[in-house]
Amino acid sequence: MLTLPEIEALARAAHAAQTDKAGRPYTEHLAAVAEGVRARGGSEAQIAAAWLHDSVEDGALTRQWLAEAELAPGVREMVLALTKEPGEDLAAYTARILATPGALLVKASDLAHNADPARLAALDGPTRTRLTHKYATVHALLGLPDPYARLG
Repeated sequence: MLTLPEIEALARAAHAAQTDKAGRPYTEHLAAVAEGVRARGGSEAQIAAAWLHDSVEDGALTRQWLAEAELAPGVREMVLALTKEPGEDLAAYTARILATPGALLVKASDLAHNADPARLAALDGPTRTRLTHKYATVHALLGLPDPYARLG
């Protein structure tokens, strides 16, 4: 079974050439999500899923790799739950997250980092507005507190 340090190293290598919408190394986002899961009391499986949460969706790793990888129980299921399918609506996506044990904590950490005002400030206005709306919608669908309530 892959250890947490091995999963971190694998995720860092798989995403090494990718950047986020602001041009920052994508691995910074993965590290922030994993740390957020750890800080929220997440299990090792949830931290592993945090490192891998965008790997299939972003094309860094294949579904075949995920299917064959020797992962701790629950990791594969969380990663699949967190993988938004092309054209999938947010209601179906969030319902899958809510139905998968452990996935909500990982998504909450992902949203917390994505919605960080400093991170959003680095984006152009239209992208910032679009993502702020999307993140607020996902928060509501997941039953999480609205991080924007205090801003408006």
